Amino acid sequence: MMQKRREDKIFFDLGEFTDILGQLPSANKRAEHKARRRNDQLTKPEGSLGRLEELAIWYHAWRTPSDANKLIPQILVFAANHGIASHQVSAYPSDVTEQMVENFFAGGAAINQLAKIANGRLDVVPLKLDSPTADLSGGPAMTESECTEALKVGWTSVDPSADLLLVGEMGIGNTTSAAAICYALFGGSVDQWVGRGTGVTDATLERKKDIVQRARLANITSDELSGLEILRRLGGFELSAMAGAVIKARMLKIPVLLDGFVSCAAAACLQRQERSALDHTVAAHLSAELPHAALLARMGKTPILELDMRLGEASGAAVAAQIVKCALACHCGMATFTEAGVSGR
Repeated sequence: MMQKRREDKIFFDLGEFTDILGQLPSANKRAEHKARRRNDQLTKPEGSLGRLEELAIWYHAWRTPSDANKLIPQILVFAANHGIASHQVSAYPSDVTEQMVENFFAGGAAINQLAKIANGRLDVVPLKLDSPTADLSGGPAMTESECTEALKVGWTSVDPSADLLLVGEMGIGNTTSAAAICYALFGGSVDQWVGRGTGVTDATLERKKDIVQRARLANITSDELSGLEILRRLGGFELSAMAGAVIKARMLKIPVLLDGFVSCAAAACLQRQERSALDHTVAAHLSAELPHAALLARMGKTPILELDMRLGEASGAAVAAQIVKCALACHCGMATFTEAGVSGR
């Protein structure tokens, strides 16, 4: 009987998912070295393409593009509702989550337009929209089985043939969840981690801060809680699904672009669990959501873009995917000094 490949594994509880995190494949150092050598031989002054050079080498460490001009990203947008929304922490009611999902399916959202430009496959995955998570201000948002099932949804949603994975979300109340996660992971003050999300009023912002403070008191019983346990207690179905997708991509050696504050908060839980879990990921952009800069600094991630975006939906990642394509087009298509007959240094 053929042995199951690591990327084909499935898990049935958080313990088994933790075991997978301890067996993640590493980057291909040989391919990375080869890409670095080629970069040094291209017809340009050393370092003159800046971040494009770094991105091309990072990509080759995980995957070899068959044709840089035909790179096909998979864009995964997970949608779910949060019990925390009952405290009116958003400028919009929780009904908007389902309404926006319908808009995605109808092709009317920003991500639909950006996916076309990026030549990407857009997959929108709703999770239990009629059954929000529990109110995390009073206790854990999810049971272990709920969190596991959401991780599995993300895991099974990844297309093995994708050249690049972009993960995003839709869920009213999820910036509150993300803020609570960051507060639990990194400490500091509640003011540092709570932003305006959908553009809330001052009064709503203060209420949001109070909810995040209450969530910490209700859920964080020890500074030693694992990243997955923090995700379970303070996250949401869509955050867990993004985490599952990020790790499945790692098993398949698919490079990942993380979107904004919420997707990065979900990913940070993985990094808490296993320090190297995000080596195959790059931060797509710096969101206008105030805490995102502090989160990226804690994660050691330098964003590709800074466009004052704060929409979610993997919209920032879809724009950044174009930059990755540019990086690969230059790396793969440029001539070396020898090929071009140009004198080197």
